[in-house]
Amino acid sequence: MAGKFELFTDSSGGHRFRLKAGNGEVIATSESYTTKAAALNGVDSVRRNAADAEVVEA
Repeated sequence: MAGKFELFTDSSGGHRFRLKAGNGEVIATSESYTTKAAALNGVDSVRRNAADAEVVEA
């Protein structure tokens, strides 16, 4: 099963998304956005940028 993004409203009324792996495990959670549209833009940004992102050690 493929991973999925879930949109949700946090306890302060902000909009967030979480990325879940195919097994249902949460592997990333976003910051809080003021609008649902902004959260969806965040999802799009992750989709565009993560595929080619390099892994670095900090």
